[in-house]
Amino acid sequence: MKEELINKTLQELVGSTQSIEGAALVTSDGLMISSYLPGDMDEDRVSAMSAALLSLSERAVEELEKGVPQQVTIRGDKGYIVITSAGEEAVLMVITDDKVKLGLLYMEIKTAAQKIKSAF
Repeated sequence: MKEELINKTLQELVGSTQSIEGAALVTSDGLMISSYLPGDMDEDRVSAMSAALLSLSERAVEELEKGVPQQVTIRGDKGYIVITSAGEEAVLMVITDDKVKLGLLYMEIKTAAQKIKSAF
């Protein structure tokens, strides 16, 4: 049941707007839990990068005394990567194109992260 809810949540997130290209839920250790990623993306690399980025952001926020990291957004010239905590042991990573409306994206990610947290 937990797996079904997580899979359904990721599928709904990716389907919520054409700008979202993929999403993955990984452990804070970098192990893949579930994903809806484009076929040419390596799940192992995506999960490792997500965990590494979250770890780095945690260290930066701690060092600069800004509390607990809530979200990491990386903007590239072809789109965004957004990483959000989805509970104590899970990280939600979303990949978008460059046309995404960030306010709507953040709202969709927040909703998905809350659903995932309730599954744990």
